[in-house]
Amino acid sequence: MRGLTSKLHRFALAALTAAWAIHLPATAEASDFSEPWKKVDRALVIDAYEYNSIDWQKLAGDKRIVGFINKASDGLPPAYSCSGDETAYRLCKALWKRHAVARELFHTRRTVAKALGLKWGAYHLARPGNPIEQAENFLDFAEPGPDDLMALDIEENDPTKWMSLEDAEIFIRHIFLRTGRYPILYTNGSTSRYIADNRYRYRLLSRLPLWYARYKPEIGIHFPKGNWQSYTLWQFSAQANCGIRRCPYRVAGTPNDIDVNVAPMDAESLRKVWPFGQLIESTDEFVASVPVPIARENGLRGESRITYASVAYPVRLDLLAEALRASWNKAVIGAVPAIQAPASRYSHGMAEYIAARLDARLNTGRKAEFDPVSTASTEMDSAAR
Repeated sequence: MRGLTSKLHRFALAALTAAWAIHLPATAEASDFSEPWKKVDRALVIDAYEYNSIDWQKLAGDKRIVGFINKASDGLPPAYSCSGDETAYRLCKALWKRHAVARELFHTRRTVAKALGLKWGAYHLARPGNPIEQAENFLDFAEPGPDDLMALDIEENDPTKWMSLEDAEIFIRHIFLRTGRYPILYTNGSTSRYIADNRYRYRLLSRLPLWYARYKPEIGIHFPKGNWQSYTLWQFSAQANCGIRRCPYRVAGTPNDIDVNVAPMDAESLRKVWPFGQLIESTDEFVASVPVPIARENGLRGESRITYASVAYPVRLDLLAEALRASWNKAVIGAVPAIQAPASRYSHGMAEYIAARLDARLNTGRKAEFDPVSTASTEMDSAAR
């Protein structure tokens, strides 16, 4: 009897455990900011430059690999004609030969990749120098078709070594004028964070699809979500973290220094959105309008109606303080002819709207119903990540 009781107890416990397991929610998949390449349904993209060796048959055997992005142009084009002493002349000829060989290899790889069913892309390595000439160099070199991805590679936010962010905006505009499409932006964590924190200055850069370079398994706390909600591609494997003994992902037919990228989607979805080419949605709509302050008396009596005024982004503390000072000057000091209010350079946003309303009320002889208001905005953390 004791043995039967024990068996019944075990049977009941097993049944209860099974029933509990049925009602448990399914385990959530790991975030696309945490080792997404380990998910078999995430598409991969290879990017390479002229010195990476490729065994195309082996590479194409990996069905997760959807696209291949190859380095195209590098900064400004080499001089068309060479001059100077013997050393300068020979260097000029060597640079031109290297340019010609790299271009020939580029177009050969494009033919092979497309024949194997891979999506194709090209990137320009941005250097200091005329951005329009660099854009022309890229287009002449890559000859991008309507289905070819284009990318601008800004390695670091250092204008002495790489294209400045201001010149990058000029580059992007010229590419759009020539092709009707925008490139995607390749850069690292600190540069993308800087662009995100200063997106009011870099209106185009901050709205390009982001090709994010970071060789860590987790990027959630570093990714600039305040501007980009997700990456378009994440370069997670390169020579920096892929060696003989350990590598996040090994691609058959390629050396350890090949760059591997993951997309936050499956292969079919990536093929549908390739080659991107459009700007992402702006994240600044939430500051498009704010409620206009009302008089305390009206608010307490419940006789007020909330109205909204436009705000220019961003609401910086220095500009806001100047706007409030200008509003006060117009409402108080401006009423006294002997005192001249200092000129204000703030010409947009809530404070200007309130100042205009104050002027209108003063001109009609009515008492202003607005109280001085103190507001502030919290700036995003701009520390390098």
